[in-house]
Amino acid sequence: MQQEMTTVRPMLVRELIGESLREERRSQGRTLREVSSGARVSLGYLSEVERGQKEASSELLAAICGALEVPLSGVLRTVSDKMVAEEKLQTTILPIRRRMSPFVAA
Repeated sequence: MQQEMTTVRPMLVRELIGESLREERRSQGRTLREVSSGARVSLGYLSEVERGQKEASSELLAAICGALEVPLSGVLRTVSDKMVAEEKLQTTILPIRRRMSPFVAA
């Protein structure tokens, strides 16, 4: 029986930002169209930002937060909290995976 190679995917800030923006928009019951209109950004681009496929500039983040009526600092704080949680998870799980398989990348 072969052991599978297990790798830990690096955390991407753009994905955490997008996830946080999407959570905020959904908690407000708002559509992508409403927020994209308020932020003056295309619906497609906002969707890509929310899915972590595009890296949003600070100006764009400020516009999206303005449309959502939330402070940019609050979104960045949420992202920071998610990063801390993810880092703790990785530092806990990675050593366990290394002990379980000699094929885990460092």
